[in-house]
Amino acid sequence: MKAILQDKYGSPDVLGLEDIDKPEVGDGDVLVVVLAASAHIGDWHFMTGLPYLFRIAGSGLRAPRARVRGTDMAGRVEATGKDVTRFQAGDEVFGVCDGAFAEYATARSDRVAPKPANLTVEQAATVPTSGCTALQAVRNKGKVAPGQKVLIIGAAGGVGSFAVQIAKAFGAHVTGVCSTTKVDLVRSIGADDVIDYTRDDFAETGERYDVVLDIAGNRSVSHLRRALVPRGTLVIVGGEGGGRWFGGIDRQLRASMLSPFVSQKLGTFVAKANGEDLLVLKELIEAGKVTPVIDKAYPLSEVPEAIRHLQEGHARGKVVITM
Repeated sequence: MKAILQDKYGSPDVLGLEDIDKPEVGDGDVLVVVLAASAHIGDWHFMTGLPYLFRIAGSGLRAPRARVRGTDMAGRVEATGKDVTRFQAGDEVFGVCDGAFAEYATARSDRVAPKPANLTVEQAATVPTSGCTALQAVRNKGKVAPGQKVLIIGAAGGVGSFAVQIAKAFGAHVTGVCSTTKVDLVRSIGADDVIDYTRDDFAETGERYDVVLDIAGNRSVSHLRRALVPRGTLVIVGGEGGGRWFGGIDRQLRASMLSPFVSQKLGTFVAKANGEDLLVLKELIEAGKVTPVIDKAYPLSEVPEAIRHLQEGHARGKVVITM
C-alpha cells in the first residue's frame, strides 16, 4: 500500500510517499480502507518534533516512533480483530488511528464510530480530532449552558469552526473572533456576532463573556481575563506559539497556577478523541446542528503541501487528504 512516511524530524520535506506492507490487525482493532483523511496542527508538531516536550512525552527523542503520519480518517472496515463485536467488514466508519495518511490503517475499535449518514467520507474525515477537541472544550471544560455568552478566538480554524457550532447547539450566544477575510465564514456557521481582530480588540469592546475559548494561542492570560465576567471561565485550547521547548504550554501552566487565586476559572485540558464523543458528534451532525467546514483538499501525494498550508495559519476550516 502507499503511505506517507517520515524517518526524521523536520520540515514537510521529510515526508515521502512510499510503498509499505498493510498494517497487522490486533485483537481489538479494525483494519480500515482509508477513503479520506484530514490534517490538523498536531500533524505538524509530530512532523517537526516541536516543541521538544512532544518528544519527551513519547513521540520519539531523536526520530519519530511512528513512521506513518496522520491520525484522522474515514473509510470502510476491511477486517476486524477477534475481540471486536461492534463492527464488521463493510461498515463505514470515522475516527482516529495510527497512520491515517495511507491507503490502509488500523484503529482501536473504541476510537472509531459509524460514519454520519449525511456526510461524505471527505467531510467525515475532518471531524475526529478537531470535533472532539471542540466538544470537550465547550461541554467538559467550558460547561457552556443555554443563554451564556461565549467568545471563541480562532473561530474560523479547524477546532474553532466546530466550537462555534457546538456552542450554538448548546444554546449559547456566540461571538467569534477572526481576521477580516474570514468574517463571512464565521457568520455563516452560526456565530451571533463576529469581531475582526485586525480592527477591534475583543477585550476593549466593553462586552464581557461567561466563557472564553482561546484557540488562537497568542494572547496573554491577563489579556484574555479582561474579556471575562468576574466568575467566568477561560479555556485555553492547544499550545501554539512560544519557544522550542514548551511551545505555548507555559501559558497554559500559568493559567492553571493562577486559577486558584482568582474568582475566574482559568485552565486547559488535553483532548482525546474517543468513540463515545464521536457518537455525540455524529448525533449533532445528523441533526443538522454541526457541519464540517472544508478549506482545501489535497491528494495523498501532496500531504507535505497540505501541512505547509496548515502551518501558515490561513486555513478556513479543515484540510482534507483524498485517496
